This record gives sequence, C-alpha cells and structure tokens, in this order.
Amino acid sequence: MHRFAPSTRKPAPPRARALRAAVAVGFAVALASLALLVVRLADAPSVPLTLGAGAITGSLPRRLRFEWRLVRDRHWQIASSPAESREATDQIEGTRGACPTGMVEVSGLMKLDPAPKTQGDLRSIDEMQRTTCKHWISRDYPERCAEFDREKWLSMSKDLDTKPMHFCMDRYEYPNQKGVYPFILVSFYEANELCAEEGKRLCDEAEWTFACEGEEARPYPYGYIREPEACVVDQAWRPYIETALRPRGGPAAMAEMDRLWQGMASGVQPRCRSPFGVYDMTGNIDEWTRSVREGERPSILKGGYWGPVRTRCRPSTRSHDENHMFYQQGFRCCADHGATIGVPAERAVTGDPAAAPLPRELR
Repeated sequence: MHRFAPSTRKPAPPRARALRAAVAVGFAVALASLALLVVRLADAPSVPLTLGAGAITGSLPRRLRFEWRLVRDRHWQIASSPAESREATDQIEGTRGACPTGMVEVSGLMKLDPAPKTQGDLRSIDEMQRTTCKHWISRDYPERCAEFDREKWLSMSKDLDTKPMHFCMDRYEYPNQKGVYPFILVSFYEANELCAEEGKRLCDEAEWTFACEGEEARPYPYGYIREPEACVVDQAWRPYIETALRPRGGPAAMAEMDRLWQGMASGVQPRCRSPFGVYDMTGNIDEWTRSVREGERPSILKGGYWGPVRTRCRPSTRSHDENHMFYQQGFRCCADHGATIGVPAERAVTGDPAAAPLPRELR
C-alpha cells in the first residue's frame, strides 16, 4: 500500500485570499454585465450593432423610431403600407383626367416671369409677390408672410404674359402612393433614371411651379393665407453628422436618417393640396426638377422640406449639382399628356416599389 506524504504547502495569507476573492467577484460581475448587454441588444434587433466611428454618440445605439428600407443599396425609405390603391385614389380625387393611373392632369395658362434669368430681380414674380404681403411674420430668412393681398396681386399680375401648359404629374412624391413614405437620398441623375423606368420623366421647374400655384400664380399651393399646419413645414433644424451619411447605404446612415427625419407619409395632410390636386408640393421633402433656363446646371430643387426654409411655390434652390444627395431630398415624376405608361416588370411582380434586401450589416 502506498502512503502519501502529507502536504507541506502553507495556507495562503489573508491578503492573498482576499485578492483572489475580489478577482472572482469582479469576473462574475463582468459576466453578468455582458449577459445584460446581450439581452438589451437582443431586445432591439432593428438597431445596427456597429456604427461608423464618430457617427453616433453614446455607449449603446439607441432604438430607431422607424423601420427603414434600403432601396437598391442607395436610397432610404420608411416602411409603410399604402392607405389605398392608386386606382381608388384616382376615383376619390377625380383629377386624373386623361393621364395614367396615379397621375394628375395639369392644364391651363401659366403666368410667365418677366425676369426669368435673374434671381432676386425686382421684376420677377417672386419679388412682385413680396410687395403684396399684408402681414409679415418675419422678413429675415427664412421669410414668412402671414397673408398676401389676393386682389392686389391679381391686379398687378393681370397683364403678365402667359404660356399654355398641359401635362401629367404624379399626385404624390415618388413612389407616388398615398400613405407611403417618399424615397430620400436620391441624386438628380438617379431621380431621372427612376422616372424613366416607369416611362415617365423628371418634371421641369416650370411644370412643378405651375402645378403648385395654378393659373393665379398663388404664393402657397392652398392659397394666399399662410397655414403652418397645412403642410409639413417649420420644423426645427437639426444639425446633421456628415460622416454618418457615408456610405449612404450603411447602418450609420440609417441611424442618421432616423434621427433627422421630421416628415410624413405622402398625402396624409389633406390641406397640402394644389389647385390641380397635387399633394405635398411645399414642405415634407425637397424635390428635384429640371431647369428651364439656358446656360445653367439642370438640377433645381423645388418646394422646400420640413425645416424652416422656403414654403412658397415660386422659390427654388439652384446651387447643387446633379450628384448632390441629402437626407431630405426626393422627387416626383411627370409625363406628356396622353402618354401611355407601362408598369415596370419588377414592380408588377412584387407589388411593392420599396421591396429590396437589407444590406449585409442590417440582416
């Protein structure tokens, strides 16, 4: 039988035992914290776990306010369900005329600008209208007129030259369906391409202006008295984080879109309606149009967006090139009157213009 010698190891001193105990407790606490972190992240699966360096502050990504879709790895759209079919909307609105489904027939005489090439020229319609403001909320940028004098304006503008206009325009911002959120982060070139895929074209700035103001050249799409609640306007400007928007299809861009967005789904503001029945022409999102002026870049933005910017039909932004894209920019399409528009094959199959797989980082 073998005998084992008794251990000659001395018991650890009290200080060493205390140190080992502290290490064990710390390890247990760390494991518990890690488990809690995993539970919290699992509770918010729609939030990306890795964001661009410096793009988002805070120890944990916050829960997003909206469910976002990335369309073609380029454009962002809030997921939503249509309020009604385009055919049903056509029946309810009664403004389709001889235009394709989902479009509005726009026809009449447009008042022509006496100074079409000079921004800020006192002879321009934009400047002429300012002289008919009865009550200024603010003359500073962004200027706000509470009410324009309709009779004075009609008298002042009655001898202006006019031009006959007749075309079709999407009733809502692209993808042009009531209750659906518009596409954003779209360049001028991409807007052209998306319209062409439907057999349509990007509206030019004259078409957009006329569809907004009508034959009287009203300052607001809904009339002469400013209604700040009619359209989505005057929301407080939020500083954007430029690095978060690159790449535009990444999770950091999605989180930044979610933080900045203050718009609404198309057509949910019933009073934000032009004389022809086109919706959301001022506020909500900026819209790309094609310039009608010779010798300048073609990319013109109309309508303003939800922030404290221009909210009338005539003003425009002419300072961005065709590759510019931003968190509040979208578009709508036009077509020649009487044109026959076919539904793209991919849309006919899916029934959902926004259907697209999420990028790898968001799956």
